[in-house]
Amino acid sequence: MARQHARTLWYDRPKYVFMEFCVEDSTDVHVLIEDHRIVFSCKNADGVEFYNEIEFYAKVNCKDSQDKCSGRSITCFVRKWKEKVAWPRLTKEDIKPVWLCVDFDNWRDWEGDEEVELAQVDHYAELLEKVSTKRPPPAMDDLDDDSDSADATSN
Repeated sequence: MARQHARTLWYDRPKYVFMEFCVEDSTDVHVLIEDHRIVFSCKNADGVEFYNEIEFYAKVNCKDSQDKCSGRSITCFVRKWKEKVAWPRLTKEDIKPVWLCVDFDNWRDWEGDEEVELAQVDHYAELLEKVSTKRPPPAMDDLDDDSDSADATSN
């Protein structure tokens, strides 16, 4: 029986790249994480062999990377060599294999998050300052007592 590629989801974070190889009821799972690539292989309950080899976009720290198997998939936590550098893609080459997809359920644009958060904090601080600043009550001398009483008597 020929080998197939496992459907693979991935997403990017400041320190890690996460990959999920979607193979239910996997057996004989082998994950090899090297500085520039990952090699994954396993079999499913039907005996179908899966094999994926991915050359990473950038260097990773293989010693601080790990994988975790569950009944539905194999998840890999791959530590980036250069933290806080966004990866525009998972692969070295600018070619997207059909079996590789972005995990939009977990994707988050974290690049520039600090600037956005600081701007939100500054805006919130400004609002609090405006609310908490004691100002004199508005002048009500422009209200005419005669016009109010005239309106009340005409109804």
